[in-house]
Amino acid sequence: MHIPTTPTGIPGSAFWSRQQTIVAFALILGIWAVAAAVWPLTGSVVPWDSKNQFYPTLRYLGAALAHGELPLWNPYHFGGHPSAADPQSLLFTPTMLLFGWLVPEPSMQLFDGVVFAHFLPGALAFVPLFRRRGWHPAGAVVAAIVFMLGGSATARLQHTGIILSYGFFPLALWLLEEALDRRSYRFGALFAVTAAFMTIGRDQVAFLCALTLIAVAAHRIGSAAHPLTYLRSRLGLLASIAVIGGALLAVPVVLTMQFLATSTRPSFGYGVAAMGSLPPESLATILFGNVFGSLRWTYDYWGPDWHSLAEGTWTDRATNYLFIGTLPALLLIWHGIAGGRLFAREFRFFLVVGIIALFYALGRYTPGFEVIFDYMPGVNLYRRPADATFLINIALAFSVGYLVHRYVTDGLPQWSRAALGRLRLVLPGLAVTLVLAATASALVFAVKAGQAPAALREIGIGLLAATAGIVLLSRFSGPSRWREAAALALIALTGTELVWRHAASALNAEPAERYAVFRELPPEQLQGLRILKKELAGRHARGEYPRVEILGLRGPWQNASMVLQIEDIIGYNPLRLADYERAVGPGENAEDPNLRTFPATFRGYKCRLASLLGLEYLVLDRPIEKLPRHFPRLPGAEVVYGAGQMWIYRVNTASPRAYVAHHAHVVDSEAVLDQEELPEFNRQTEALIDDESAPLLKARFGPSPAEPAQSRARIVSYQRNSVVIEVETGKPGILVLHDIYYPGWEVRVDGERRPLLRANLLFRGVEVPAGRHRVEFEFRPLSLDNLVAAASELVDSEEEAIRTAAAPWSAAGSRTDQE
Repeated sequence: MHIPTTPTGIPGSAFWSRQQTIVAFALILGIWAVAAAVWPLTGSVVPWDSKNQFYPTLRYLGAALAHGELPLWNPYHFGGHPSAADPQSLLFTPTMLLFGWLVPEPSMQLFDGVVFAHFLPGALAFVPLFRRRGWHPAGAVVAAIVFMLGGSATARLQHTGIILSYGFFPLALWLLEEALDRRSYRFGALFAVTAAFMTIGRDQVAFLCALTLIAVAAHRIGSAAHPLTYLRSRLGLLASIAVIGGALLAVPVVLTMQFLATSTRPSFGYGVAAMGSLPPESLATILFGNVFGSLRWTYDYWGPDWHSLAEGTWTDRATNYLFIGTLPALLLIWHGIAGGRLFAREFRFFLVVGIIALFYALGRYTPGFEVIFDYMPGVNLYRRPADATFLINIALAFSVGYLVHRYVTDGLPQWSRAALGRLRLVLPGLAVTLVLAATASALVFAVKAGQAPAALREIGIGLLAATAGIVLLSRFSGPSRWREAAALALIALTGTELVWRHAASALNAEPAERYAVFRELPPEQLQGLRILKKELAGRHARGEYPRVEILGLRGPWQNASMVLQIEDIIGYNPLRLADYERAVGPGENAEDPNLRTFPATFRGYKCRLASLLGLEYLVLDRPIEKLPRHFPRLPGAEVVYGAGQMWIYRVNTASPRAYVAHHAHVVDSEAVLDQEELPEFNRQTEALIDDESAPLLKARFGPSPAEPAQSRARIVSYQRNSVVIEVETGKPGILVLHDIYYPGWEVRVDGERRPLLRANLLFRGVEVPAGRHRVEFEFRPLSLDNLVAAASELVDSEEEAIRTAAAPWSAAGSRTDQE
């Protein structure tokens, strides 16, 4: 189909009336509003990661901003956590930063509404994207509906960070196209800012969307009449985009790479990523949404997952769900594949993007994916190729929108030799084969699970609805005004079906009462929490800072410490400091006690490392004697409170949070952690100093004297990003603060910066002279020194990776020369 162009050379914008544009915007906003209202009207919230991880993170962000602080460091999470470097901290996401500043303590429903609102920039952008191509407004509205409510968009609504990235892609695409076509630096700057908003989450969806935008620019250049001339005329524009985008992303990316290098997930092996591949059988859900029971509130899903696939998988019913609506699926099979319209030249780029995204999502089921994983930069940072289903949903949205446009403008597809050439029989056969394959693969799983009647019912309903759609579109395929009426009916039916099926569905909703820790606790837990908070407040008033472990309580309790301001030594986060994980063994989540491990360095709650951490309280969902058998016994633990599903114990006599040591044992901290054995030392007068920190010491710290020097260390201020300690010592010593050591922490003694030491394996220290001093530890990850150091380490690691990759080839070349 020929795309008409305006005198400015920009396709199609003159062929939309102002009224059509306003109506398209209004319909998209109206359908979004109806969908967004379903959660509060049903008393439900978006569950799981949304409330276990992202909501408490937002509350922590808001509380810090309300106190005039940036939450660069989080003392309430895994004994201390670098929020500034964590991609899931929301700190660098401008919209959430603004939200946290305006509403420090939002309700869960308001949080869900703000996250859901991030669909709007992308959904509304379909209007100018379709307008500039001369595609019909009805197509733009249907595409926007699928983008907001189809497939992964709502099935994985719990993954807040991914939703924030996904929502900006169509807007970034439109701005990029406008910038390139107009050679506009203004649109280029807007694109760079929007693309930065999209990629700031540093998740795999952001990564794939960024690659797609690069492909868009490359395609524009390559498809120009004179590619080199086109490129030369836009070099300045592209350079300005790169500079602006690079400037906005440099700091968060460098900080994240610094964190990843010391985290539990510096990168992944192919075997790990293979387990996150999309099972091909899941493609059946594009046509029949509930064919595997994905939407059943009984949660008896029988589709491909860990228990039904012999090869194993980490995907689940939400990851494997791709439904876009019955009528959109009908258009895809009937008009798009059988009718050949998806292969039109004007749509070919989006078709290729969709196919590549599908191959990527299938991962191990795709020949060549292992090569891509091993050699394409950035891919091995992510463990789930199935995240590409978000890009698949974008491609499906464009596909369905384009097919609606073709129906309104051209009517039904023609299966003539003139229209399809030699493919007039092949394409319908392909369409029928795909439907039969989807049906058969779904029934195989259903029969194995004893759910054949339910699957057949879903398939039957889908085919019956598709038949009605065929009749509707065929009956109204005559005059253009009839086809426009049919397109309006298609908008209404698709919007209604996707809101009915997907808004507050079993894939993305649970009753708000299940997250009572953020609203109103049951009386037994409320009383226990009050007792614990009162006791902790009294300890803080005396300058003592005991830590707590909250274990076994239901999902939202895992990170509730961020909201309750309790210094928890565990939590829920896939990214944790590797040394801390090795030494303490907290595991990825705090809900299942079976995941809690006890390495030799942390044999139990009364061990030396627990004492150094200051762990004094254990909060459980059961009496201590009912913990799993691998848990160390706790004779003599004092019950602070116990009732129902909350039991609080006082478990340890902790070492002081800060003390002055006058004798140092130099150790290789990494080797000690590998050996899982904490060396013996006096925890009041001695310190273990890492061998890389030892050269920074000016004084000599000999054997521990018979008469230890008098010293005192008192914490006078303990904030999120800083700790101030008053020290008095009769001789030079090492002030040890039992807070987690991490790059970006700086220390000053009486206002003069001193080298930060790694002490007692995991913690911070600084050398202090004799006398009285004021010592201030401050977390400054944004300092030039830290950013330069992090960037240098990143460059060094990349050079090492290149040398390692090149070594086999060099060796092979040497052997060839010798032969």
